[in-house]
Amino acid sequence: MNEYSILAAVDLGSNSFKLQMARVVDSQIYPLDALKEPVRLAAGVDANKHLDAASQQRALDCLKRFGERLRDLPRGAVRCVGTSALRVAENAQEFLEQAEAALGYPIEVIAGREEARLIYIGVAHSLPASNQPRLVVDIGGGSTECIVGKAYTPRLMESLHMGCVNFTQRFFPGGRIDKHGLKQAELTARAEAQTIAASYAGQWREAVGSSGSARALADILMQNGWAETGITGAGLAALRAQMIRAGSLDKLELPGLKPDRKPVIAGGFAIMSGVFAEFGIEHMTVAEGALREGVLYDLMGRFHHRDMRVATVEQFMRRYHVDTRQAERVTALAVRLFDQLQADAATGTANLRAFLQWAAQLHEIGISIAHSGYHKHGAYILANADMPGFSRMDQALLARLVRAQRGSLNKLPEFQHDSPEPADPATRHAVLALRLAVLFYRSRADVALPELRLGCRDPACQLSLAAEWLADNPLTATALEEEMEDLKAVGIKLTYPS
Repeated sequence: MNEYSILAAVDLGSNSFKLQMARVVDSQIYPLDALKEPVRLAAGVDANKHLDAASQQRALDCLKRFGERLRDLPRGAVRCVGTSALRVAENAQEFLEQAEAALGYPIEVIAGREEARLIYIGVAHSLPASNQPRLVVDIGGGSTECIVGKAYTPRLMESLHMGCVNFTQRFFPGGRIDKHGLKQAELTARAEAQTIAASYAGQWREAVGSSGSARALADILMQNGWAETGITGAGLAALRAQMIRAGSLDKLELPGLKPDRKPVIAGGFAIMSGVFAEFGIEHMTVAEGALREGVLYDLMGRFHHRDMRVATVEQFMRRYHVDTRQAERVTALAVRLFDQLQADAATGTANLRAFLQWAAQLHEIGISIAHSGYHKHGAYILANADMPGFSRMDQALLARLVRAQRGSLNKLPEFQHDSPEPADPATRHAVLALRLAVLFYRSRADVALPELRLGCRDPACQLSLAAEWLADNPLTATALEEEMEDLKAVGIKLTYPS
């Protein structure tokens, strides 16, 4: 994998969009440039969970500006992640197609726990080294991530469905602030935090806040003399009284409260107050690093043999008791056949090659549920489990490959002739390579295979091997005949010596 001297992270947050560019020197990240715009994407998610046109347009305008700044960077040096609002929105995929065109780079929607993991990495790299276990609380626009970790390793990760944008909309309509609404917001935040408080109790010694809400609250408390450093319970109580006295966000004028933070400060305050109460926090320091920095360090790790995705695949192999020898056989052959196909196609598919390798390593995890239909069980696990390092779209690709390893392909949407999103040629090649690798190693033994050569000029594919070997292995010959029929049903014509 290529190494890049300059990396960039784009955070499509529910409140604001942020861009961070950095230089990599000796495995360290040094900031170069940063951009931030208050897009308020979560405010555009309506009751039917659809992003409205106005919020989409704000987002697209912002991404065009970001795209201009990123224009000269290679694709592999940029990682763009979407968070809570894009996880929730029913029309997110439709919006993402336009967003990627505006930005000029792929956008990944990451799961809540993956967001939590990346936040912790960013926070850990921005704080002095410590052996004390930390609780990190990150209040975003649509979700709040709570993580317990030590040094650079997160141990407990949860994403709670409450953020400064949706809480402000729900409990402070029109910007009105009163004692009743504030109390309801704080109690709701406590109830949400209560779902994880017991498992987090006694697991941390130091509380750390990250991202905009925490920094804004700390600035307000310190500039008004309500806290010497960071955030305190007493300081929050003083701010609560001041907010009720003001009666509305428009009338809330405080040193440290910036104009772009004012529209969502009430929701952020209520969540922080609820978290303080439920976790028993007395004092919280505030970190500079968060999701963007975590994305940068995680991206850098992929180029220095510290790819979290590799560790996750290895962990899943252990968790689901994968037969490692069989996985090695299938992986080696699948990758070899895929490389032959891509050499013919002359296209750059290093990323897909990695996913084929991981899918082959994990192709039998469904057996842990049942042997019958294990490819379907495996696909379900990969699509729905928490997989650190993988985005939702990454997991969907893994699931599709594992699902397609055997059985009828014409039942899979991307292989149907009238599919609105048909599988691209490289993905079809990856599926073919995996299916053939599984077929040839069905005996689960270190058999001496003949020299295999696979070539495709879509839709025709030619598998070259010694006819004598097939004659000596009638079970494999029969399986190849059946495979030829399965492929024919989806428009792939496979031929081989008979």
